[in-house]
Amino acid sequence: MAYYKGSISFGLVYIPITLQSTIKNNDIGFNLIDKKTMSRIKYKKTCVGCDDKEVQQENIVKGYEYEKDKYVLFEDKDFEKIKSAKDESIVIDCFVNLNEIDPIYYDKPYYVVPTGAEKAFQILLFAMEKGKKAAIAKTVLGTKETLIAIRSKGGQMLLNTLFFAEEVQKNPAKEFETKLNKKLEKELEMAKSIIDNMTEKFEPEKYKDEYREKLQKAIEQKIAGKEILSPKKKRIVKVGNLMDALAKSLDILSKKKAVRGS
Repeated sequence: MAYYKGSISFGLVYIPITLQSTIKNNDIGFNLIDKKTMSRIKYKKTCVGCDDKEVQQENIVKGYEYEKDKYVLFEDKDFEKIKSAKDESIVIDCFVNLNEIDPIYYDKPYYVVPTGAEKAFQILLFAMEKGKKAAIAKTVLGTKETLIAIRSKGGQMLLNTLFFAEEVQKNPAKEFETKLNKKLEKELEMAKSIIDNMTEKFEPEKYKDEYREKLQKAIEQKIAGKEILSPKKKRIVKVGNLMDALAKSLDILSKKKAVRGS
């Protein structure tokens, strides 16, 4: 099912597209149960100002509280009215170097699927990939104006919603000097050696959601009437001195590498 139907345009080029979700939800769902009756818990939407009387869905609208207990109401048609013609199409504002977009700004990813003008789509796709560029635009997805980046990777076009700069909070951690203290140069070299020893090609398929697997196993154990046993915690060895910790880490990695190579 398409999340969005519209178009992408840059200059006078117009490409009809849909957006398809890239991510599937793998969460295991649970219901809330009354443990005495084994019945599902049901929630009712009630009105605070009418003796907690249940309110039907068709009578529920969104309200903005502009003063204490004073609201202006918005219905779906109100949100539709404030959309402009530009919002019905993703109009590319500019192109930027892909590596200039800090990953902190990335939110949700979607596949961009052409529904026509495939030649123009292909040209845009390969031009962005060859130039390592991303297209920046604003549009309305749902009812919210959204900043987006369109990029090309491996012959596929992807659209990422982005956070606005005003949404990204400043890191509360202490800011460090751009240059490292010379006294720590030995530690730096050892840390770089550890990183080099641990550097591999990123292969996302080798990482599994182990918690989900354990949860699925626990469900099966519960169904079979078996007790769930907690795994033994791994012992963490702490080394107080930074230089010693780095040296021991490097030694362990070197030994592991030697075993792999033998």
